[in-house]
Amino acid sequence: MQPKNPFVVTGYQSPECFCDREIETEKIITYLENDWNLTLIAPRRIGKTGLIQHVFYKMREKDTSVKCFYMDIFPTTCMNDFVTLFAKTVLGQLDGLSKSVLKKITSFFKSCRPVITSDEITGAPSITLDFINNEVESSLREICEYLVLSGKRCYIAIDEFQQITEYPEKNMEALLRSYIQFMPNVHFIFSGSKRHIMDEMFVSANRPFFQSTRVLSIKEIDIEKYYEFAYPFFEKIKINLSNDIFKNIYNRFCGHTWYVQSVLNQLYMMKAKTIDNEVVSKAINTIIEEQTSSYERLFSLLTINQRQVLKAVAKEKIVTTPSSSAFIEKCSGLAVSSIGVALKSLIDNEYLYKDDNGIIVYDRFMALWLERL
Repeated sequence: MQPKNPFVVTGYQSPECFCDREIETEKIITYLENDWNLTLIAPRRIGKTGLIQHVFYKMREKDTSVKCFYMDIFPTTCMNDFVTLFAKTVLGQLDGLSKSVLKKITSFFKSCRPVITSDEITGAPSITLDFINNEVESSLREICEYLVLSGKRCYIAIDEFQQITEYPEKNMEALLRSYIQFMPNVHFIFSGSKRHIMDEMFVSANRPFFQSTRVLSIKEIDIEKYYEFAYPFFEKIKINLSNDIFKNIYNRFCGHTWYVQSVLNQLYMMKAKTIDNEVVSKAINTIIEEQTSSYERLFSLLTINQRQVLKAVAKEKIVTTPSSSAFIEKCSGLAVSSIGVALKSLIDNEYLYKDDNGIIVYDRFMALWLERL
Protein backbone atom coordinates (compact mmCIF):
# COMPACT_ATOMS: atom_id res chain seq x y z
CA MET A 1 0.00 0.00 0.00
CA GLN A 2 1.39 3.39 -1.02
CA PRO A 3 1.61 6.10 1.69
CA LYS A 4 -0.75 9.06 1.45
CA ASN A 5 2.24 11.38 1.66
CA PRO A 6 4.93 10.29 -0.84
CA PHE A 7 7.71 12.24 0.92
CA VAL A 8 8.60 9.54 3.42
CA VAL A 9 10.59 10.65 6.48
CA THR A 10 10.80 7.32 8.32
CA GLY A 11 11.65 3.88 7.02
CA TYR A 12 11.32 2.64 3.46
CA GLN A 13 8.01 2.34 1.62
CA SER A 14 8.59 1.44 -2.03
CA PRO A 15 10.76 2.22 -5.08
CA GLU A 16 8.16 4.78 -6.17
CA CYS A 17 8.77 6.80 -2.99
CA PHE A 18 12.55 6.45 -3.14
CA CYS A 19 14.55 9.18 -4.83
CA ASP A 20 17.42 8.36 -7.20
CA ARG A 21 20.50 6.64 -5.69
CA GLU A 22 20.59 4.56 -8.87
CA ILE A 23 24.40 4.55 -9.13
CA GLU A 24 24.86 3.74 -5.43
CA THR A 25 22.20 1.02 -5.57
CA GLU A 26 23.79 -0.68 -8.57
CA LYS A 27 27.27 -0.42 -7.10
CA ILE A 28 26.25 -1.92 -3.75
CA ILE A 29 24.36 -4.79 -5.39
CA THR A 30 27.30 -5.52 -7.68
CA TYR A 31 29.77 -5.62 -4.79
CA LEU A 32 27.54 -7.83 -2.62
CA GLU A 33 26.82 -10.26 -5.45
CA ASN A 34 30.56 -10.52 -6.05
CA ASP A 35 31.21 -11.54 -2.45
CA TRP A 36 32.40 -8.23 -1.01
CA ASN A 37 31.45 -6.85 2.38
CA LEU A 38 30.70 -3.11 2.34
CA THR A 39 31.20 -0.09 4.56
CA LEU A 40 28.81 2.85 4.11
CA ILE A 41 29.75 6.16 5.74
CA ALA A 42 27.61 9.30 5.88
CA PRO A 43 26.05 11.66 8.44
CA ARG A 44 22.78 10.61 9.99
CA ARG A 45 19.64 11.38 8.02
CA ILE A 46 21.40 11.54 4.66
CA GLY A 47 19.54 8.37 3.63
CA LYS A 48 21.78 5.39 4.46
CA THR A 49 19.01 3.30 5.97
CA GLY A 50 16.62 3.97 3.09
CA LEU A 51 19.36 3.10 0.61
CA ILE A 52 20.07 -0.20 2.38
CA GLN A 53 16.38 -1.11 2.43
CA HIS A 54 16.08 -0.16 -1.25
CA VAL A 55 19.07 -2.36 -2.11
CA PHE A 56 17.50 -5.25 -0.19
CA TYR A 57 14.17 -4.70 -1.98
CA LYS A 58 15.92 -4.87 -5.36
CA MET A 59 17.94 -7.95 -4.39
CA ARG A 60 14.85 -9.84 -3.20
CA GLU A 61 13.03 -8.76 -6.34
CA LYS A 62 15.87 -10.18 -8.42
CA ASP A 63 16.24 -13.41 -6.44
CA THR A 64 13.51 -14.44 -3.99
CA SER A 65 15.78 -17.02 -2.34
CA VAL A 66 18.18 -14.48 -0.79
CA LYS A 67 17.75 -13.50 2.84
CA CYS A 68 18.26 -9.85 3.86
CA PHE A 69 18.51 -8.64 7.45
CA TYR A 70 18.78 -5.14 8.88
CA MET A 71 19.75 -4.28 12.46
CA ASP A 72 20.37 -0.87 14.02
CA ILE A 73 22.78 -1.30 16.95
CA PHE A 74 22.73 2.34 18.09
CA PRO A 75 20.70 1.47 21.24
CA THR A 76 23.07 -1.36 22.23
CA THR A 77 25.64 -0.83 24.96
CA CYS A 78 27.48 -4.17 25.25
CA MET A 79 28.14 -7.50 23.56
CA ASN A 80 25.14 -9.09 25.26
CA ASP A 81 22.83 -6.45 23.72
CA PHE A 82 24.43 -6.98 20.30
CA VAL A 83 24.09 -10.77 20.34
CA THR A 84 20.49 -10.57 21.61
CA LEU A 85 19.56 -8.21 18.76
CA PHE A 86 21.50 -10.31 16.25
CA ALA A 87 19.59 -13.42 17.31
CA LYS A 88 16.23 -11.66 17.21
CA THR A 89 17.01 -10.28 13.74
CA VAL A 90 18.17 -13.56 12.21
CA LEU A 91 16.71 -16.56 14.00
CA GLY A 92 13.23 -17.46 12.89
CA GLN A 93 13.47 -15.02 9.97
CA LEU A 94 15.97 -17.30 8.23
CA ASP A 95 13.74 -20.40 8.20
CA GLY A 96 10.39 -19.33 9.60
CA LEU A 97 9.07 -20.53 12.97
CA SER A 98 7.56 -23.94 12.29
CA LYS A 99 7.75 -26.68 14.94
CA SER A 100 10.51 -28.45 13.03
CA VAL A 101 12.56 -25.25 12.81
CA LEU A 102 12.09 -24.53 16.51
CA LYS A 103 13.26 -28.04 17.33
CA LYS A 104 16.27 -27.57 15.03
CA ILE A 105 17.22 -24.23 16.64
CA THR A 106 16.76 -25.58 20.16
CA SER A 107 19.00 -28.56 19.50
CA PHE A 108 21.64 -26.50 17.65
CA PHE A 109 22.40 -23.88 20.31
CA LYS A 110 24.40 -25.14 23.28
CA SER A 111 25.52 -21.88 24.92
CA CYS A 112 22.07 -20.34 25.24
CA ARG A 113 18.39 -21.19 25.39
CA PRO A 114 16.19 -19.90 22.53
CA VAL A 115 13.02 -18.25 23.87
CA ILE A 116 9.92 -17.64 21.76
CA THR A 117 8.28 -14.26 22.30
CA SER A 118 5.45 -12.38 20.59
CA ASP A 119 5.43 -8.81 19.36
CA GLU A 120 3.20 -6.76 21.68
CA ILE A 121 1.54 -4.95 18.77
CA THR A 122 1.40 -7.45 15.88
CA GLY A 123 1.50 -10.69 17.84
CA ALA A 124 4.12 -12.03 15.43
CA PRO A 125 6.44 -14.61 17.04
CA SER A 126 10.19 -13.99 17.31
CA ILE A 127 13.18 -15.60 18.99
CA THR A 128 15.47 -14.20 21.65
CA LEU A 129 18.32 -15.93 23.44
CA ASP A 130 18.55 -16.61 27.15
CA PHE A 131 22.31 -16.70 27.75
CA ILE A 132 24.20 -19.01 30.02
CA ASN A 133 26.58 -17.00 32.22
CA ASN A 134 29.81 -16.01 30.43
CA GLU A 135 28.76 -17.73 27.21
CA VAL A 136 27.88 -14.68 25.09
CA GLU A 137 30.91 -15.11 22.81
CA SER A 138 29.97 -18.73 22.20
CA SER A 139 26.41 -17.68 21.38
CA LEU A 140 27.70 -15.20 18.79
CA ARG A 141 29.83 -17.93 17.23
CA GLU A 142 26.85 -20.31 17.15
CA ILE A 143 24.61 -17.75 15.40
CA CYS A 144 27.30 -17.29 12.73
CA GLU A 145 27.69 -21.06 12.36
CA TYR A 146 23.91 -21.43 12.06
CA LEU A 147 23.86 -18.91 9.20
CA VAL A 148 26.68 -20.72 7.40
CA LEU A 149 25.11 -24.17 7.83
CA SER A 150 21.81 -22.87 6.43
CA GLY A 151 23.54 -22.72 3.03
CA LYS A 152 21.40 -19.72 2.12
CA ARG A 153 22.84 -16.56 0.62
CA CYS A 154 22.40 -13.94 3.32
CA TYR A 155 23.00 -10.20 3.48
CA ILE A 156 23.17 -8.51 6.88
CA ALA A 157 23.25 -4.73 7.36
CA ILE A 158 24.54 -3.49 10.72
CA ASP A 159 23.68 0.20 11.09
CA GLU A 160 25.59 2.60 13.37
CA PHE A 161 28.36 0.02 13.43
CA GLN A 162 30.77 2.37 15.22
CA GLN A 163 28.71 1.72 18.37
CA ILE A 164 30.72 -1.46 19.04
CA THR A 165 33.73 0.71 19.91
CA GLU A 166 31.76 1.93 22.95
CA TYR A 167 31.22 -1.56 24.36
CA PRO A 168 33.06 -2.46 27.58
CA GLU A 169 34.28 -5.61 25.80
CA LYS A 170 37.28 -4.30 23.87
CA ASN A 171 37.69 -7.43 21.73
CA MET A 172 34.41 -7.01 19.82
CA GLU A 173 36.00 -5.91 16.52
CA ALA A 174 38.49 -8.79 16.48
CA LEU A 175 35.83 -11.28 17.51
CA LEU A 176 33.40 -10.28 14.77
CA ARG A 177 36.15 -10.22 12.15
CA SER A 178 37.31 -13.70 13.14
CA TYR A 179 33.82 -15.13 12.55
CA ILE A 180 32.86 -13.09 9.49
CA GLN A 181 35.88 -14.11 7.43
CA PHE A 182 34.67 -17.73 7.56
CA MET A 183 31.09 -17.08 6.41
CA PRO A 184 31.24 -17.57 2.60
CA ASN A 185 27.47 -17.41 2.06
CA VAL A 186 26.94 -14.37 4.31
CA HIS A 187 27.91 -10.82 3.41
CA PHE A 188 27.71 -7.67 5.49
CA ILE A 189 27.01 -3.97 5.12
CA PHE A 190 28.59 -1.98 7.94
CA SER A 191 26.94 1.42 8.06
CA GLY A 192 28.06 4.30 10.26
CA SER A 193 27.63 8.03 10.82
CA LYS A 194 30.79 8.91 12.77
CA ARG A 195 33.28 9.27 9.93
CA HIS A 196 36.45 9.52 12.01
CA ILE A 197 35.63 6.32 13.92
CA MET A 198 34.50 4.39 10.84
CA ASP A 199 37.60 5.49 8.92
CA GLU A 200 39.79 4.35 11.79
CA MET A 201 38.03 0.98 11.97
CA PHE A 202 38.24 0.14 8.27
CA VAL A 203 41.21 2.11 6.94
CA SER A 204 43.73 1.87 9.76
CA ALA A 205 46.26 -0.98 9.33
CA ASN A 206 46.25 -1.84 13.03
CA ARG A 207 42.50 -2.59 13.24
CA PRO A 208 40.88 -6.02 12.61
CA PHE A 209 38.63 -4.83 9.75
CA PHE A 210 41.50 -3.22 7.80
CA GLN A 211 40.94 -3.61 4.02
CA SER A 212 38.21 -6.21 4.59
CA THR A 213 35.45 -4.23 2.84
CA ARG A 214 34.75 -1.84 -0.02
CA VAL A 215 34.23 1.61 1.52
CA LEU A 216 31.59 3.95 0.08
CA SER A 217 30.72 7.48 1.20
CA ILE A 218 27.10 8.49 0.62
CA LYS A 219 26.67 12.06 -0.63
CA GLU A 220 23.65 14.30 -1.19
CA ILE A 221 21.15 13.45 -3.91
CA ASP A 222 21.72 15.44 -7.11
CA ILE A 223 19.52 18.56 -7.05
CA GLU A 224 18.09 18.08 -10.54
CA LYS A 225 17.23 14.42 -9.94
CA TYR A 226 15.63 15.33 -6.62
CA TYR A 227 13.44 17.91 -8.34
CA GLU A 228 12.49 15.41 -11.06
CA PHE A 229 11.39 13.07 -8.27
CA ALA A 230 9.46 15.66 -6.24
CA TYR A 231 7.69 17.71 -8.92
CA PRO A 232 5.27 15.02 -10.25
CA PHE A 233 3.85 14.29 -6.79
CA PHE A 234 2.82 17.95 -6.39
CA GLU A 235 1.64 18.16 -9.97
CA LYS A 236 -0.63 15.17 -9.35
CA ILE A 237 -2.51 17.15 -6.68
CA LYS A 238 -2.50 20.26 -8.89
CA ILE A 239 0.15 22.18 -6.94
CA ASN A 240 3.04 23.79 -8.75
CA LEU A 241 6.47 23.38 -7.18
CA SER A 242 8.74 25.60 -9.23
CA ASN A 243 12.37 24.69 -9.84
CA ASP A 244 13.51 27.91 -8.17
CA ILE A 245 11.50 27.28 -4.99
CA PHE A 246 12.75 23.71 -4.80
CA LYS A 247 16.36 24.85 -5.25
CA ASN A 248 15.91 27.33 -2.41
CA ILE A 249 14.73 24.50 -0.12
CA TYR A 250 17.51 22.17 -1.24
CA ASN A 251 20.27 24.75 -0.84
CA ARG A 252 18.97 25.97 2.51
CA PHE A 253 19.62 22.49 3.91
CA CYS A 254 22.66 21.76 1.72
CA GLY A 255 20.80 18.89 0.08
CA HIS A 256 20.65 16.90 3.33
CA THR A 257 17.97 14.36 2.47
CA TRP A 258 15.91 14.12 5.67
CA TYR A 259 15.54 17.89 6.09
CA VAL A 260 14.59 18.48 2.45
CA GLN A 261 12.20 15.53 2.67
CA SER A 262 10.65 16.88 5.87
CA VAL A 263 9.92 20.26 4.27
CA LEU A 264 8.45 18.61 1.17
CA ASN A 265 6.34 16.37 3.41
CA GLN A 266 5.02 19.42 5.28
CA LEU A 267 4.30 21.32 2.05
CA TYR A 268 2.45 18.32 0.61
CA MET A 269 0.43 18.12 3.84
CA MET A 270 -0.44 21.83 3.72
CA LYS A 271 -1.77 21.62 0.13
CA ALA A 272 -1.33 25.35 -0.46
CA LYS A 273 -2.58 26.49 -3.86
CA THR A 274 0.76 28.14 -4.60
CA ILE A 275 4.13 27.28 -3.08
CA ASP A 276 6.17 30.43 -2.69
CA ASN A 277 8.90 31.48 -0.26
CA GLU A 278 6.33 32.59 2.30
CA VAL A 279 4.64 29.17 2.28
CA VAL A 280 8.02 27.43 2.55
CA SER A 281 8.92 29.60 5.56
CA LYS A 282 5.60 28.72 7.17
CA ALA A 283 6.28 25.01 6.63
CA ILE A 284 9.77 25.25 8.16
CA ASN A 285 8.51 27.31 11.10
CA THR A 286 5.82 24.71 11.80
CA ILE A 287 8.45 21.97 11.98
CA ILE A 288 10.74 24.03 14.24
CA GLU A 289 7.90 25.04 16.57
CA GLU A 290 6.98 21.39 17.08
CA GLN A 291 10.57 20.66 18.11
CA THR A 292 11.15 23.75 20.24
CA SER A 293 10.63 22.05 23.62
CA SER A 294 13.14 19.33 22.66
CA TYR A 295 15.68 21.93 21.52
CA GLU A 296 15.23 23.91 24.75
CA ARG A 297 15.86 20.76 26.80
CA LEU A 298 18.97 19.81 24.81
CA PHE A 299 20.30 23.36 25.03
CA SER A 300 19.76 23.46 28.80
CA LEU A 301 22.03 20.42 29.25
CA LEU A 302 25.04 22.34 27.93
CA THR A 303 27.58 24.43 29.82
CA ILE A 304 27.65 28.19 29.26
CA ASN A 305 30.73 27.89 27.02
CA GLN A 306 29.14 25.11 24.96
CA ARG A 307 26.00 27.20 24.48
CA GLN A 308 28.04 30.18 23.27
CA VAL A 309 30.02 28.05 20.81
CA LEU A 310 26.93 26.20 19.54
CA LYS A 311 25.09 29.47 18.89
CA ALA A 312 28.16 30.89 17.16
CA VAL A 313 28.41 27.89 14.80
CA ALA A 314 24.70 28.15 14.01
CA LYS A 315 25.00 31.84 13.14
CA GLU A 316 28.17 31.22 11.12
CA LYS A 317 26.39 28.28 9.39
CA ILE A 318 29.71 26.54 8.67
CA VAL A 319 32.97 27.10 10.56
CA THR A 320 36.19 26.37 8.72
CA THR A 321 38.63 28.12 11.08
CA PRO A 322 37.53 27.97 14.75
CA SER A 323 40.61 29.94 15.81
CA SER A 324 39.81 32.92 13.58
CA SER A 325 39.25 36.27 15.27
CA ALA A 326 35.82 36.58 13.63
CA PHE A 327 34.61 33.28 15.12
CA ILE A 328 36.15 34.04 18.53
CA GLU A 329 34.23 37.31 18.56
CA LYS A 330 30.98 35.43 17.84
CA CYS A 331 31.81 33.22 20.87
CA SER A 332 31.72 36.31 23.09
CA GLY A 333 35.50 36.42 23.28
CA LEU A 334 36.07 32.98 24.80
CA ALA A 335 39.69 31.81 24.90
CA VAL A 336 40.78 29.64 21.98
CA SER A 337 41.46 26.76 24.37
CA SER A 338 37.93 27.03 25.83
CA ILE A 339 36.43 27.09 22.34
CA GLY A 340 38.44 23.97 21.45
CA VAL A 341 37.23 22.09 24.52
CA ALA A 342 33.61 23.07 23.84
CA LEU A 343 33.85 22.11 20.17
CA LYS A 344 35.24 18.66 21.00
CA SER A 345 32.46 17.97 23.48
CA LEU A 346 29.76 19.22 21.08
CA ILE A 347 31.13 17.07 18.25
CA ASP A 348 31.47 13.99 20.49
CA ASN A 349 27.87 14.41 21.66
CA GLU A 350 26.66 15.06 18.09
CA TYR A 351 25.40 18.59 18.57
CA LEU A 352 27.94 19.47 15.88
CA TYR A 353 29.23 17.55 12.88
CA LYS A 354 32.66 17.94 11.33
CA ASP A 355 33.50 16.99 7.76
CA ASP A 356 35.98 18.06 5.09
CA ASN A 357 34.09 21.34 4.55
CA GLY A 358 34.02 22.46 8.17
CA ILE A 359 31.88 22.30 11.31
CA ILE A 360 28.08 22.62 11.25
CA VAL A 361 25.18 22.12 13.66
CA TYR A 362 24.17 18.48 13.17
CA ASP A 363 20.40 19.12 13.31
CA ARG A 364 19.66 21.67 10.57
CA PHE A 365 16.30 22.63 12.09
CA MET A 366 17.95 23.16 15.47
CA ALA A 367 20.49 25.41 13.71
CA LEU A 368 17.63 27.63 12.50
CA TRP A 369 16.18 27.67 16.04
CA LEU A 370 19.57 28.65 17.49
CA GLU A 371 19.92 31.54 15.02
CA ARG A 372 16.87 33.13 16.63
CA LEU A 373 18.31 33.14 20.17
